[in-house]
Amino acid sequence: MTSDQKVLVIAEHFQGEIISSTSKAINCASQISSQVDLLVLSNDPNLSDHASRYDGINEVLVINDDLFENSIASIMAPVIAEIASSYDYVLAPSTTFGKDLTPRVSAVLDVSQITDIMEVIDSRTFKRPVYAGNAIETIEINQGQKVVATVRPASFKDVGDSNNASVKILDLPSVDIPNHTRFKGIQSEVKERPDLQVASVVISGGRGVGSAENFEILYQLADKLGASVGASRAAVDAGYVPNDMQVGQTGKIIAPDLYFAFGISGAIQHIAGIKDAGTIVAVNKDPDAPIFEIADIGIVADLFEFIPDFLSKLD
Repeated sequence: MTSDQKVLVIAEHFQGEIISSTSKAINCASQISSQVDLLVLSNDPNLSDHASRYDGINEVLVINDDLFENSIASIMAPVIAEIASSYDYVLAPSTTFGKDLTPRVSAVLDVSQITDIMEVIDSRTFKRPVYAGNAIETIEINQGQKVVATVRPASFKDVGDSNNASVKILDLPSVDIPNHTRFKGIQSEVKERPDLQVASVVISGGRGVGSAENFEILYQLADKLGASVGASRAAVDAGYVPNDMQVGQTGKIIAPDLYFAFGISGAIQHIAGIKDAGTIVAVNKDPDAPIFEIADIGIVADLFEFIPDFLSKLD
């Protein structure tokens, strides 16, 4: 870790809350340098108080403007690039937010981007997954080159919240704000269960669940355990659940403490999304299912017999 190079972390927030992925990006940044600042672009002045509590942050930079009522990457990118001129690193979470934003920032700054940092070797050397996580690539960045990168949330823990960092209110810099992109609306399902990407327990179903109606038994178990519910791509493609529940390489990359896989065969694309889970429990009637190769606990059973029995024991 260096003390002379400065890191700027971009805060991801939604509906008045800073998302957990921001905390994990700060953890990564703190392993690069002791000089870490957090940038909050919003129209909600209350976010700065939450931001200032993250451990490892020296200063919170805040721009409050109605331009940032919605996180539109094309509008945020030139502002971030201007502020980043005095920083050596710009980090954002490797979420939908960060993956949309950082390519634009790197284009404005005319630098290459690193995607999915999963480990910091030193301040210029990083590891990232490739080939659906089946290989790990080590990248070394030349000294003096600005680094724009996304941080894989599943690979880092949340930082603490006992800090009292200073908050600096900035004026909107004099940059050209594009007007070719406008916010039209957002649709999001209201869910009573925890968010899939931050839940400590996740229960997922695959093609073996058989139908959308059969997913109800997974929901019952999830409600009993206070868990979130996910699905394999096969279950999504079959129309059992909406695609925002998909876990895997082309879905959500997650790292819960406990992951249940019901009726999931274990394609490499799905494994790529769960390999950082603490404990993986697989239930499948096929004893040769590939999911058993990576499961910590493998149970050869019919999920429609196993789950009711499990529920009765929980009662």
